[in-house]
Amino acid sequence: MTAPNYDDILIDRDGPVLTLTINRPDAGNKLRHQTCLELFDALQRFRLDPGLRAAVLTGAGEKFFCIGGEHDPVTALDQSQVLPIVDVYQAIDTIPKPVVAAVNGFAVGGGNVLHTVCDLTIASENAVFRQVGPMVGSFDAGYGTWYLEDTIGRKRAKEMWYLNRKYSAAQALEMGLVNEVVPVDEFRDRVATVMREITSRSPMAIAGLKAAFSARHNGVSGQARMAHDQQLSLYLQTREAHELSDSFSERREPKSESFWS
Repeated sequence: MTAPNYDDILIDRDGPVLTLTINRPDAGNKLRHQTCLELFDALQRFRLDPGLRAAVLTGAGEKFFCIGGEHDPVTALDQSQVLPIVDVYQAIDTIPKPVVAAVNGFAVGGGNVLHTVCDLTIASENAVFRQVGPMVGSFDAGYGTWYLEDTIGRKRAKEMWYLNRKYSAAQALEMGLVNEVVPVDEFRDRVATVMREITSRSPMAIAGLKAAFSARHNGVSGQARMAHDQQLSLYLQTREAHELSDSFSERREPKSESFWS
């Protein structure tokens, strides 16, 4: 994967594993327009790189995973002013490779949504989770609600959004918000171990499973990912597909008896 020089994120490649690090620790690793555009670009490059099998998403430093987005004052109702974070969520959700969140500190607001959208979440024991939208005049009525409800249940999801409480890593584990909690000094090693495990599994099987999970909420887009990216790719290798293509090019009737031979 050859990536441009990003300003807001760091890229590290270790064999089949790509690590994406939001690199704005002095700003709590907040997401701004530039951050979202760079994450989206890096994710698309990850999707298209055959040598990469899985990705880690984390934050720089030891205190913040991500504490949400920076919203400039709105001066016009055009799309140029919309923080392009939904594009990032959608990319994580539909790329047929696993993306694992390594939550190394505060995951607040959009940061909590960001890790929730990822396939798995490994949390450091110093991680803190929170939704603050109604306290600060904001909300996420999309991925941040539907996927949160899927993850921790309807009542807990409403509790997070309506009451805006802080949850420790231990509480998040009990709620099902994260997959596991790791001591701070073991955190990076544990993430690496999990990534080695996941990249030892069948990439095609995981891609099919991820497409199926994604299709539940993504409708025709999710179904297309499975039908086009998975089934069509396999079908194009069959004798049937080759014979039909050849017969069309040669302007003759296809030899249907060869389809299954």
